Amino acid sequence: MKKSKFDLILFDIDGVLEYQGKVFEGAIELVNSIRNEGIKVKFLTNSTLKSSKSATEKLIKRGFTVYTDEVITASFATAQYLKLLNPRSIWLLLAREGVEEFKDFIIDEENPEYVVIGDCRDSFNFNTMNKVLQKVMGGSKLIGMISELIDSSLGTLELNVGSWVSMIERAANVKATYIGKPNKFVFDLILKNYDIDKKRVLMVGDRISSDIVGAKVSGIKSCLVKQGEYSPEHLKIKAKPDFTINSISELTKVIFS
Repeated sequence: MKKSKFDLILFDIDGVLEYQGKVFEGAIELVNSIRNEGIKVKFLTNSTLKSSKSATEKLIKRGFTVYTDEVITASFATAQYLKLLNPRSIWLLLAREGVEEFKDFIIDEENPEYVVIGDCRDSFNFNTMNKVLQKVMGGSKLIGMISELIDSSLGTLELNVGSWVSMIERAANVKATYIGKPNKFVFDLILKNYDIDKKRVLMVGDRISSDIVGAKVSGIKSCLVKQGEYSPEHLKIKAKPDFTINSISELTKVIFS
């Protein structure tokens, strides 16, 4: 076996392994080779629309070998956070498979203890925004599944969850709790299950604002991949990656050098 500098690799999915429906060249072979060397892998995505199960199924369909307990979506992480709080009720604003993660919670749109916002697509309209504002100003606590403001992973530039949540924050003069990358909770959710030196954990991502900043906050190493949603403009962010590569196929040089 090759000598590795890392015992656990955390992969972002969109922009690192695939982008806009296409798998990056060498990505499947890379993940397989890492597994063959006995290195543990996890897949950490800020997608709120997907459950861990549906995200796993998508990766398998693309040709990756992956197991459900290896995939952490922002919707899954948010559900885990809420289980720690054991809320009386929540109002969940979310679409598609991500909703599956919240089946154990009491949903109460009229008197929620927490208003939980993910990507709810077209249902987040003017009337909904006003109702969310009213509930939060009436005492409901605000949770944003992710803090990212924009997204282009679906092919076009779109407002992301953080834009909607920050609007409510400003209007209601409250501070929301955010769960997904770069927030420490989602990284701790993974790391608590491993007795591994944090210096031997590597986060691989294409966005400095979420992947690299999150790694720094959590005390693990980071590798920036210049593909997917990467832009030279991102380099203006103060957080700097420990490693930088031009494509995911170059990651072996980082892991085994």
